[in-house]
Amino acid sequence: MKHSPKQLIAAAALAALGLVAAAQTPPSQPPVNGPRQERMERHDPAQMRQFMQARVAKRMSKLKDTLQLAPAQEGAWTAFTAAMQPPANWTRPDRAEFERLATPERIDRMQALRTERMARMDKRAEATKAFYASLNPVQKRVFDLETARRGHRGGEDHESGRGGWGMHHRHQGS
Repeated sequence: MKHSPKQLIAAAALAALGLVAAAQTPPSQPPVNGPRQERMERHDPAQMRQFMQARVAKRMSKLKDTLQLAPAQEGAWTAFTAAMQPPANWTRPDRAEFERLATPERIDRMQALRTERMARMDKRAEATKAFYASLNPVQKRVFDLETARRGHRGGEDHESGRGGWGMHHRHQGS
């Protein structure tokens, strides 16, 4: 593959900018309660949960309309949407509680939380596969296109600019 001199110069300039950006000195200490933490503290968890449920319901309704499901597929849709719902009693782990734990206890707690998360993810994956099996070829293609936009961290929900669907895959070891 031949590259023009302009492409090579542009690539070299981008690489140089990357090196300059990487060489910048990081701040000595991150702020303890930065703006992001303050925003998080202002949100009422119940309001946030309600907002998220409404947003997910809207996306699921749009997906259902787009798929044009047959009456025989309603049972599979109901099972799929039920599996996609977050647990009703889920709350974010208490950061202060983690700070009080000794390192081995903190590791054990994090592993338990990971196990719970993986079990929920497995349940969603199986429900998705079962629902997908009930779709006809055209619906499968639509489902593939709709969920590919939201199935990973790089996907975007065009209404909010955020990823969606909740099945975010992370690379092992990163």
